[in-house]
Amino acid sequence: MHTHSQLAVIGGGPAGLRAAEVAATAGLKVTLYDAKPSCGRKFLVAGKGGLNLTHGESFDRFITRYTGPDQPEEIWGKLISGFDPAALRAWAAELGVETFQATSGRVYPKALKAAPLLRRWIERLRGLGVRLEMNHRLVSIDASPRLGFSNGHTATADAVILALGGGSWTKTGSDGGWVRIFEELGISHHPLAPANCGWEHEWPEEVLAAAEGRPLKNIHVRAGAQTAIGELMVTRYGLEGGAIYQLGTILRSMDEPAVSIDFKPTFTEEQLVAKMESVRRDFLKEAAIRWKLSEPAVAILGEKSHPDAASLAGEVKNCRVPLTRPRPIDEAISSAGGVLWSEIDGSLMLKKLPGVFLAGEMIDWEAPTGGYLMQGCFATATHAAAAAVEWLSR
Repeated sequence: MHTHSQLAVIGGGPAGLRAAEVAATAGLKVTLYDAKPSCGRKFLVAGKGGLNLTHGESFDRFITRYTGPDQPEEIWGKLISGFDPAALRAWAAELGVETFQATSGRVYPKALKAAPLLRRWIERLRGLGVRLEMNHRLVSIDASPRLGFSNGHTATADAVILALGGGSWTKTGSDGGWVRIFEELGISHHPLAPANCGWEHEWPEEVLAAAEGRPLKNIHVRAGAQTAIGELMVTRYGLEGGAIYQLGTILRSMDEPAVSIDFKPTFTEEQLVAKMESVRRDFLKEAAIRWKLSEPAVAILGEKSHPDAASLAGEVKNCRVPLTRPRPIDEAISSAGGVLWSEIDGSLMLKKLPGVFLAGEMIDWEAPTGGYLMQGCFATATHAAAAAVEWLSR
């Protein structure tokens, strides 16, 4: 079986669906292919956490959230300005899905569910004439561009947008299988690595008995010169949570990864010691009361002995936790690595395959949780699709 389209979009996640929508709205005949029996599987998994669509912070701060080796200067200002958080919320409203901004700045659908939004999105695509071809796993692409699928079908297109995702959550189809195809084509990439994930540390059983599954709140966490503000969760394998997610890039670059936890960031060491002025023994027990330390924090601090209040205060302000490795990529919320920015031009088109554009996590960028990942996928897809429309018009 062989099909031909003006535009072929490969990948039915948020980036692929958005790319198909933009191109079809511009009048192109679009076919969207996905390896799974249905689209939007990663979108639905994200919806289990309420579906954090974007974030409400200032534009200048927003665009600093996107990092990646050798990414072009000001690229994210260009990409996000083309489809910014306000545009994403307006898009959801057009689909009849009202959103709200939480006190954290994160933006969610009021229903806190992904399924209603995805259902209406698919309906819109069908109404625009987008042809959905499921159970089509890409196994080859050439400069024609000609596409080969694992079910034996082939396809050609005047232009192609690849939105095949990174390497996390393989059950949704985002398994990094495209890496082999690109290696055969000589297209360079950085290896896919887990991002926004937990890190491993071997806790003593006594610590786990008191702290496992319990959050460490109102803390600062440092790695190298970078500080993250948020929460951590003690797990049987180590640490999980937003604070350590933010430090993933620097932790991966360290020969001996470790974090330092400040359990009382609003106090100096001197202030803590002053609160213990009359204490001569049982320093940790007294500190738990006077400094209002949580039980998980007390369990972690209890790994070491503290002969006086000053040494304990120093540990409370700078508790070092060595880490061994990140959790496996399949457990990660997202992945780092991907196609080098030097392999694509300003329109996100592959230099070695004219007419083939990239969108989403295939490109070598990463961002923390908080709505930035979803916004990045929407913005790159919008940009790539608009560029494909323009390229075909020429």
